[in-house]
Amino acid sequence: MSSATTPRRLPLAGVLRLGRPSDIWFKPALSVVAAVAPPNLILLALGRLDLAMYTMAGSLCALYGHNRPYAARARILAGVVLGMVGGLALSLLAASLTSDAVVLVTVGALMAAAQKTACDATRLGPPGSVVLTFISSASLFVPQTLGQLPGHIGLALAAGAWAWLVGMAPGLLRPHGPERRATATALNAAAAYADTRGTSDARARAASAAAIHAAWQSLLAAGARPDHTRRALEQLLVRAEVALAAPADADPARLRAWARGLRGTGRIPRTAAPREAADELLGVAAELAHPRRPAWQRLAPFAPIAARTAVGCALAGYASLALGVGRPYWALVTAASLYQANVTLTWNRGIQRVVGNLVGVLFFAALAPLAHLHPAALVVCCLALNFGAEALIGRNYWLGTVCVTPMALLITEFARVQNPGQLITERVADTLVGALVGFAAAVAVTNRRAGDRLEQALTAADRARENAARLLAEPHPAPRALGSARRTLAAALVDLRATADAAVGEWWQRALPEDRVVLTEQSGHRTLAATVRAQGLAPQDHDPGRTTEDTRP
Repeated sequence: MSSATTPRRLPLAGVLRLGRPSDIWFKPALSVVAAVAPPNLILLALGRLDLAMYTMAGSLCALYGHNRPYAARARILAGVVLGMVGGLALSLLAASLTSDAVVLVTVGALMAAAQKTACDATRLGPPGSVVLTFISSASLFVPQTLGQLPGHIGLALAAGAWAWLVGMAPGLLRPHGPERRATATALNAAAAYADTRGTSDARARAASAAAIHAAWQSLLAAGARPDHTRRALEQLLVRAEVALAAPADADPARLRAWARGLRGTGRIPRTAAPREAADELLGVAAELAHPRRPAWQRLAPFAPIAARTAVGCALAGYASLALGVGRPYWALVTAASLYQANVTLTWNRGIQRVVGNLVGVLFFAALAPLAHLHPAALVVCCLALNFGAEALIGRNYWLGTVCVTPMALLITEFARVQNPGQLITERVADTLVGALVGFAAAVAVTNRRAGDRLEQALTAADRARENAARLLAEPHPAPRALGSARRTLAAALVDLRATADAAVGEWWQRALPEDRVVLTEQSGHRTLAATVRAQGLAPQDHDPGRTTEDTRP
C-alpha cells in the first residue's frame, strides 16, 4: 500500500529516453508551417514584422485537433481560436491599463490556471494549455495602448481563421482519416495483446482496451449520422474487441493486415460481422443525447491542479522579478509547462524542460548570427524551428523544446534585434527559477482529491460492470443496450486505469486501495469479455468449469 505521509522516490532513469514518433508527426509539423508562413511573409513584405506576435497567436491554433474527426475538429479549432484570441485580448487590455509588473504577473498566473483547467477538463489534447499560456503571458509585457487593441486582436483573428482552414483542409482528401487511424491503432494494439495469448499483465490489457475505447470515441465524436465507412470501421473495432475478449483465439496477423488496409484512401477491409454488430452505431445517437454533467462537476476535480498552476506561476514570476530578469513571463511559462496529472509526472516534465531549454539556448547561440543576416532569414529560421519542434516533440518533450526555445527567443527579435548574450542569460535564469519554484509549488499544494477521484472511478466501474452483468443475466438482452453497456464499461475501465496511474504518482495522501483496483479491473474485463461473447461476436468459452458467475468479482 501507499503511505499517506511519505513521498515517493522521484525517477531519473528513462526521463530523457526517446520514444517512437507519432504516426502523424508530420501533420501538425506541416500544418503549423502552412499556418505561420503566409501571415509572416505578408508582414515581411510590408516591413511590419513587429506585428508578427499577434498573427502568431492565431497561427499556432493549427497545432490542435489533429487526432479528431473533422466534424469535431471544426468545433475544437473554433474554440481554440476564440480561447487564444480571448486570452490575448485580456492580456493586451491589462498591458494597456497598467505597467506594474507584479500585477501583470498575477494576471498571467490566474490566466494560466484558467487555461490549464479548461484544456484538461475538455481533454483538448496536445499541445494543451502551454501554447495559450505562452501567448497570453508574453502579451502582458508588450507595450500597448487601448487604441491599438482592435487592430492587434483583428490580426490574431484573421490568422486564427487561416489556421482553422489549414486544419480542416486535409478533410477534403481524406474525410475519414482520423477515424481510420484510430481504428488502425486499436487493431494493432489488439494484435499486440493477442500475441501474448492472454498471458500479458493487466497494464498491457488495459493499454489495448484504451486504444479500442479511443477508437470508439473517435466514431462517437464524428456525429450520430451513420454512413458506410463508419459501419465498416465499427465492424473492425468489434473484431479488435473480440481479440481483447479471446486473445488465444485471435489471429494477430489478420488484425495487423486490417490495420495496414486502413492506410491511405483505399477501400476499408470488409469483415464478416454478426447481425448484432450492425446495431452498434445505431445506439450512438442515444449516447450523444445523454445529458452532460454540469460544468462545475466537470471542473471540480481539476481544482488542485489549477491551484498549483496559479500559485506556482505567480511565485515563479515574482522570483524572476526579484532577480531583476527583464522577462518574468518566461519563468511563468516554464512553471505552467511543468504541471501534469501528479507530482511524479511534473518532476519528469521539469527535468525535460530544463534539459531542453539549456540545449535550446546553445542552439540559439549558433543560429542567431544566421537569423540576424536579414529579416527574411529570421522568418525562415522560425518556420524551420516550428517544423522541428512539432516533428520532434512526440519522441520526448525535451527534444521538441530544443527547437521551441530558440524559436521563442527569435520571436522576441521580430520587433528589433537584441543582444544574444543577454537573451541567453535571461532565458537560462528564468528556466531554472521557473522549474525550481514551479516544482516546489507542486509539492506544497497537495492534491488529496486524487484518492477521492480514484474512489469515484472505482464506483463508476463497479456500476458499469453491474449494469452489464444484469443485461447478461436476461434471457434475450437487446443488442443495442448490451453494446451501449459494453462501451460504458470499457470507458469506465479506461478511466479507472488513468485515474489510478495519476493517483499513484501523487504525494501526501492516504493509502490507495490498490488491491481493490486490481480486483475491479479483473472482474470488469471478465464482464467485458462476456458481453462480447453474449452478442455472438467471439468464440464461446468451452471450459465446462466457467459459468456466468465469472462476470462477478
